[in-house]
Amino acid sequence: MRRKYVLKSDGRSVPFNFGKVKATCMRTGANNKLATRVAKKILGKIYHGISTRQIYRMVLEELAIDNQNIVGHRYRLKESIMQMGPAGFPFENYVSTILAAYGFDIQSRRSKIQGACVTHEIDIVATSGNESKYMIECKFHNSSGIYTGIKEALYTHARFLDLKGQFDKEMLVCNTRVSADAITYGKCVGQEILSWRYPDGKGLEKIIEDEGLYPITILGLSKKELQNLSENNIMLAKSLLDLDSRQLSKQVHVQVPRIESLQRLAKQIIG
Repeated sequence: MRRKYVLKSDGRSVPFNFGKVKATCMRTGANNKLATRVAKKILGKIYHGISTRQIYRMVLEELAIDNQNIVGHRYRLKESIMQMGPAGFPFENYVSTILAAYGFDIQSRRSKIQGACVTHEIDIVATSGNESKYMIECKFHNSSGIYTGIKEALYTHARFLDLKGQFDKEMLVCNTRVSADAITYGKCVGQEILSWRYPDGKGLEKIIEDEGLYPITILGLSKKELQNLSENNIMLAKSLLDLDSRQLSKQVHVQVPRIESLQRLAKQIIG
């Protein structure tokens, strides 16, 4: 059988990866049987030049057909994070929550700090378990196919150098993949990077899934619901489980039955 090539969001044409589709389905909670079935159905439907975006939609449709709604919601994780900015949830706030669950002590967000040459607004200032003080730069993209690259890595390190003596370490955090050049440069200058699928096995999506830190946008909310939740600083799906449904209904102006439905969905997604 001839290999079928698909078009990635960055314009590259690559061979369709059956194993990747299957692994992604399993990572979001599908069992081996379901994941294999979905991957086989996608393989039978794709054609040369199909976009990865179209494949993404096809996978969601197949998961819906199999009544795997929770798996489908988890599969939307990357898209859900990209919806955060327009929904009014600052990405650095979300990153702070993730890092705190990972053992960091968050000192401040969006702090203005004077460097040797200029004043910098630092997205996150945090300390790690060994008391190392981190300067953390967050890069958010609201569409796929945009790599965080060497430009962002250089920019982050330049700020770190201008703030020499005030921080022990630097970190670049982004919600998309990071380029090979950025990774190479980061290793060379000691810059830590946390991004989608990097570091291998310890990337942003892995931390979110392991700690149940799914953004509220993963619940498929309306614009009005997102706005009301944003105004009340409710950023995580799991936060809904800590609140009384009636009290939350009054707080965010959403009917109690809808709140209870969202709470059930959040509980299922978190698992």
